[in-house]
Amino acid sequence: MKRFIFNLFILLFILPIGCNNVNRNQTKDDNMDVDKINIPVLDIETANHLSKLAYNCISREYPNKLSHVMNDSTEVLGPETLHPAFYGCFDWHSSVHGHWMLVKLLKSFPNLELRNDIIDTIDKNITKESIGKEVEYIHQASRKSFERTYGWAWLLKLAEELYSWDDPQGNKWFENLQPLADAIANRYIEFLPKQTYPIRRGVHPNTAFGMSFALDWAQTSGNKELEKVLIERSIAYYINDINAPASWEPDGDDFLSPSLQECDLMRRVLNQDNFTKWFDKYLPVIVDCKPQNLLEPAIVGDRSDPKIVHLDGLNLSRAWCMFSIANALPDNHPAKEILFEAGKKHTSDALSNITSGNYEGEHWLASFAVYMFTTLE
Repeated sequence: MKRFIFNLFILLFILPIGCNNVNRNQTKDDNMDVDKINIPVLDIETANHLSKLAYNCISREYPNKLSHVMNDSTEVLGPETLHPAFYGCFDWHSSVHGHWMLVKLLKSFPNLELRNDIIDTIDKNITKESIGKEVEYIHQASRKSFERTYGWAWLLKLAEELYSWDDPQGNKWFENLQPLADAIANRYIEFLPKQTYPIRRGVHPNTAFGMSFALDWAQTSGNKELEKVLIERSIAYYINDINAPASWEPDGDDFLSPSLQECDLMRRVLNQDNFTKWFDKYLPVIVDCKPQNLLEPAIVGDRSDPKIVHLDGLNLSRAWCMFSIANALPDNHPAKEILFEAGKKHTSDALSNITSGNYEGEHWLASFAVYMFTTLE
């Protein structure tokens, strides 16, 4: 634990290279060189620490925020009854990506401290019976928009993690989960052609985020129909976008960056040459370091507030987008270094705030941190 805390707090705030910006917080040291910031590695000690946050909540039923349309009085039911697989972690989607994170860490760290306990708990949650009830739930009346598309995306990310794990336990969980993954994939195929315009807000319905993870799943699993729909709709929604209003970001409860999330999708859809041409028209201000509020970590005023603490997640998701976009650009592109250094700065800010003692953030931020680490692998 001491080493973990030390690794996080040696990450200092500094200014991105090439940007003439005003320090957002006068208490920070503005004389540090960005090259001195080291991105921490997801080592076993860090994995042990982060895994405890998700493990402690995937079986914690309350407090709980249900997204539940009741068709009649018989459906006034508790979370575990409604969602026997994903009832913990405050809400359905956080439970799903908590399970994803734990599977990812089980795969990456065979000696994880809570390994046996985590396996036992997931084994109780992801059963044929519980997943069957989850499938039944989403097919009932008035459930067409349930968890669309944020929860859908994380469910497919969980399926992808299990699908790619050559392990008997993982194979069992994937087999149990597959009917729900198939149902969600079909939801995308049915819904996206009907959605004329993308949802650009930096919260759960964000279309670009929902399509990014779905595309990863489609390409990993070989679902050509889903892949075709996702690519076609990505082009329809975003190919003609120019001059993203990055100076407007962030909104007060964003946990996704509308402009960067769109880039993170399009770098999956386009080859490097076409993506670079599109990016240069879409975010030309990056090379001039003009969108200071995009390149600087968001300020979180109250980590006990369930909406304001979204901004800690924004800093993590911005970081994973910045790293991924930078890697997708040619080596000589002027935005490459700017994005990478801004990503390091966001990482430095966010990792030190994952453990705040407030369940409002702790039930989900670790998952964002682990996904951010995957973009550095």
